[in-house]
Amino acid sequence: MGRRPLGAEGGAGVLKAHSRLFEQLAFLTDLALIVACWVGAYALRFHVFGHGDIPPFSGYALQLLPILAVWGVAYRAFDLYRPQRLGSHLSEWWDVTKASTLGVLVLVSVMTFAFRSYDYSRIVILTFWAASIVSASLSRAVFREALRVARRRGYNQRYAVVVGGGEPAAEVLRVLRRRPDAGIRVLGLLSDKRDGEGTGVAWLGGIEEIRAVVTSRQVDIVIIALPHTDYARLGSVLNEIGDEPVTIHFVPDLFSLASLRGGVEEFESVPFIHLRESPLYGWNLLLKRMSDVVLGATALAVALPAMTVIGAAIVLTSGRPVLYRQERMGLDGRRFQMLKFRTMRVDAERETGPVWARADDPRRTRLGAFLRRKSLDELPQLWNVLRGDMSIVGPRPERPFFVEQFKHRIPQYMLRHKVKAGITGWAQVNGWRGNTSLEKRIEYDLYYIENWSVTLDLKIMWLTVFRGLFQRV
Repeated sequence: MGRRPLGAEGGAGVLKAHSRLFEQLAFLTDLALIVACWVGAYALRFHVFGHGDIPPFSGYALQLLPILAVWGVAYRAFDLYRPQRLGSHLSEWWDVTKASTLGVLVLVSVMTFAFRSYDYSRIVILTFWAASIVSASLSRAVFREALRVARRRGYNQRYAVVVGGGEPAAEVLRVLRRRPDAGIRVLGLLSDKRDGEGTGVAWLGGIEEIRAVVTSRQVDIVIIALPHTDYARLGSVLNEIGDEPVTIHFVPDLFSLASLRGGVEEFESVPFIHLRESPLYGWNLLLKRMSDVVLGATALAVALPAMTVIGAAIVLTSGRPVLYRQERMGLDGRRFQMLKFRTMRVDAERETGPVWARADDPRRTRLGAFLRRKSLDELPQLWNVLRGDMSIVGPRPERPFFVEQFKHRIPQYMLRHKVKAGITGWAQVNGWRGNTSLEKRIEYDLYYIENWSVTLDLKIMWLTVFRGLFQRV
């Protein structure tokens, strides 16, 4: 079994000593803030906003000992002093909130059963609870920002090696290069191929050489970023590292497994890796629906006079019906009746069956050709939006007959049904509409789903006015 060089051992010892010093300083700072919050809550309640008799502070001072004990245990229990180089600051804030809430519950219990002769103000307790969360969160934010500044200047560094290859390893290297404030300096890459070339890091050897690299260099962190095809080698990599005193991080290969908005979420301490998920859930879904209803109703009211004129023109030039109902496939593969102004002669598909419309389709009426060229035949779909069948923005819905053909021929075609179909979409405003490449259309539809935001929706609506209504793209 190899030994790490004395220089590396000494460096690691100094780093650990510094980490312990930071931890102790942070712990003492937290306790000092907790004392200040309790005293401040008392002063605010009785000396700033209070009136009448002021209870002596001695009764509240009695609680300082249990407060320090409870908060100290709670902060340790929620692991608030762990390194946060790669952690989420939002999750740290949430841990502070949970620890302070637990502390207040225990404090109220102590007051109720051990200090019955004292009448403590509920306003003081609530103020103290809120102040403890805010002060601890702000102190951590200031401390983290100071560390980020120091790390960008080359201080407080940790040294890492990346084990793996392909897109997972390349993405890890890109992220760490963008974030020098994390204070993680990559010594090199261990990979079967010389994937380090062109990435700005050295190639240190094959994956099986991890033990030799860890024992011969000052390595603090090992980041394992294997492609999912190499997951069978994970056990051997861990065995090679053995009991060397290094931190080990594993980066799952979501890049090749996730097909739509992959991510990781923890549920009851169990990490769930989402390989496919719609962006529209919770508040996003509500926001999307509210914008559809408000903007759809407004657009329908504005377009109603024009729609009345178009309806009358259709009756005068080619008779009834004015509207054409066609079955389309929408959210999660559900079918609905999509409305359009009729642009073709009645029973146009009686002899041919379902066929793909062409730019010079002879079945169109003269008025219908104009309506389709200006996209005015789509206006009745505003009613589909209000009914909830469609959205203003989304992938254009297709007929089930064609969906059955496309889903076997075009990879990931059915993923476009993870959101509601739209009157207009990212593909359409970029020119991929009508008789154009289906592959490119799917590419743009999936980009929209992956990057959905209200801002993107507004951008597409704005572009539709110029590219969809006023010019043929």
